[in-house]
Amino acid sequence: MNKTKRKIFETSMKLFAEKGYEATSIEEITATVGVAKGTLYYHFTSKEEIFNFLIEEGMKLLKNSIQIKTDRVSNYVDKLKAIILIQIKVIAKYENLITIVLSQIWGTEQRNSRCRKYVLEYIDMIEEIVQAGIKKGEIREGDPNIIASNLFGMTCSCLIYKLKENKKIDIQKVYKEFETSIVEGLKKSNKNVILL
Repeated sequence: MNKTKRKIFETSMKLFAEKGYEATSIEEITATVGVAKGTLYYHFTSKEEIFNFLIEEGMKLLKNSIQIKTDRVSNYVDKLKAIILIQIKVIAKYENLITIVLSQIWGTEQRNSRCRKYVLEYIDMIEEIVQAGIKKGEIREGDPNIIASNLFGMTCSCLIYKLKENKKIDIQKVYKEFETSIVEGLKKSNKNVILL
């Protein structure tokens, strides 16, 4: 991605997250970036194309990061730990992207459907890992879809924590809390099973 396209991409992401998709205009994007409309249209044909590119690239980054990290470990509990840590890191680094995706998964517009599709595909990845972990006896019995959805939702709650604390997310601190409160409850145990 060249410098101008990246600047358009990053500026649009910031404006969409702060103001919302509808309230952000092409004129505002070009003024903030400091380029003419023609330059913007050279890289993107419309605001919708910018949005689609943003969501597609962001979710691809998250999914690829998860795939690479989970392929490196064989234990399914460790795979879930890797997912949680990566997701917290992505949320901390790309807060605007996650804000946009979460704000746009509801509704009937095409962009809402696109965001929903990417989120559900991502949750499906987690669900497959949970299912395999249950089958191997490393993760307690339960509904893999609910567990995967919970993992996604709970890690997204880092944004609420950040808002409440009004400071940067301490990735290791948040991860340790999730590790002890969530992952430990998912481990298969010979004793009483701890439910979420």
